[in-house]
Amino acid sequence: MDSFIYTSLPARVVFGVGTTASLPQEVHALGITKALVLATPQQVSEAQALADLLGDAAAGIFAEAEMHTPVDVTERALAAFAALGADGIVSIGGGSTVGLGKAIALRTDAPQVVLPTSYAGSEMTPLLGQTEGGKKTTLRSLKVLPETVIYDVNYTLTLPPRMTVTSGMNAIAHAVETLYAQEANPVLSLMAEDGIAKMTRALDRVLVAPSDIAARSDALYGAWLCAVCLGAGGVALHHKLCHVLGGSFNLPHAETHTIILPHALAYNAPEIPQAMAAMRRATGAEKPAKALFRIAQSAGVPTALKDLGMPQDGIARAVEITLENPYFNPRAFERDALLQLLENAWHGNEPDA
Repeated sequence: MDSFIYTSLPARVVFGVGTTASLPQEVHALGITKALVLATPQQVSEAQALADLLGDAAAGIFAEAEMHTPVDVTERALAAFAALGADGIVSIGGGSTVGLGKAIALRTDAPQVVLPTSYAGSEMTPLLGQTEGGKKTTLRSLKVLPETVIYDVNYTLTLPPRMTVTSGMNAIAHAVETLYAQEANPVLSLMAEDGIAKMTRALDRVLVAPSDIAARSDALYGAWLCAVCLGAGGVALHHKLCHVLGGSFNLPHAETHTIILPHALAYNAPEIPQAMAAMRRATGAEKPAKALFRIAQSAGVPTALKDLGMPQDGIARAVEITLENPYFNPRAFERDALLQLLENAWHGNEPDA
């Protein structure tokens, strides 16, 4: 066996159905006496329910989280955090809310408890992407890693099927890149393959029966495995392109990942035979990129960047930004090939890999 390095990241995970009830105890265990509860405007009612559950341990609610973690929103949240005398963070939601909590923790070192309501996976990573001046930058710091994550399957029961698929594809992307990232190792590869298998199979079941507890549990478990992969592993071309497209063109996060993933996998396929073998086992398909594309297609979610409002004349700009600071990738970043990749993604062409 080849040599490798595996780093296990510190985090407490509470997984199950109805686990939100443990929030007061988890907050107390971290020494939090006044928690600022974070959410998006769409999830303010869920935030209020958590504040009610916490009682005197809730400092207040800040429900202005936005996708791609704009710095100006973070500054407003920091002002609220200070004004309310908060000493900890409780985040409920998907990547937008979790990102805001991380941004506050980066600047205050406040402990965090996260209750995910999607499969985004940000809660298990020491990564933070922030947007300012039309560009998204990413940093890695243990200061942003949440101390406790409460996975409550109940929150995912009402996740609409289409959103389930895009959020699930976002999760799958984390594991796919772990299979061939610079930090790839056999431990993470086991988690990645199982996470992809659990999620792809669960998505088919959820589309048929959205309230199926067993299917939702498998999906959330798969999402957790994929998130661990992202946190302890690394990223490559797929995430680089999604960061560029999201930050520069304000495209929705999960939908962008859903569209780009099959094309990025097809781009790298010739250089990653072992990862492609794992993908075939996980998806049960001879052509995994095509299989991922068809999952999105069958769910009726966007499969073309043009459907997200991406201008076709922005493709060249996206490639230039990508080439300014390329991530590690098993296949070199080739300008013409990247232009073709984004053209295919813009049109929604089915990959053949």
